[in-house]
Amino acid sequence: MDFKTLCTGCRTYRRFTQEKIAPEVLDELMDNVRIANSAMNGQVLRYVLVKDPDLVAKMQPMIHWAAALPKELGTPKVGEQPTAFVLICKEGRGNPWADVDVGIAARTITLNAYSYGIGSAMLGAVEFPKMTELLGVPEDWNPRLLIALGYPGCKSTIVDVPENGSIKYYLDENKDYCVPKRPLDEICIKK
Repeated sequence: MDFKTLCTGCRTYRRFTQEKIAPEVLDELMDNVRIANSAMNGQVLRYVLVKDPDLVAKMQPMIHWAAALPKELGTPKVGEQPTAFVLICKEGRGNPWADVDVGIAARTITLNAYSYGIGSAMLGAVEFPKMTELLGVPEDWNPRLLIALGYPGCKSTIVDVPENGSIKYYLDENKDYCVPKRPLDEICIKK
């Protein structure tokens, strides 16, 4: 898969099949994020990989999905939920660039996952205190982002921004995601 295809397909997915992700693929995601770029080579990020089905199920009520959609449409139902999660944490106070590292790590994980056809969702609207307690996360690991993983159970397609200029994502008649993206000439000055 070429890089453009990888980037185009690596969208946010909120409905998943229940096919398990092979342990060796999950291990690869974690090994590749381990060697990803890190500001000042600080390596302040820590990760919690959750693949146990019971824990994955217990995490679901702690996540607030798809703020742009009504809850009944944006929240995956039983049988549509992710099959694994990666909780990205910052150890201690970190450095001023640690949140940049979070973005680099999240994109590394999601692109790597999609290279295997695995969909993802980067989630920040999460009840992190409850989740860290459930998972037994060390006290000095501060949660920054949760990544849901699973094989897509829906489509997520890039579409043109409509004439009204709205960039809110929406569901089409098949309940597939449509994600408006601005054209290149609106976001990039070429000199």
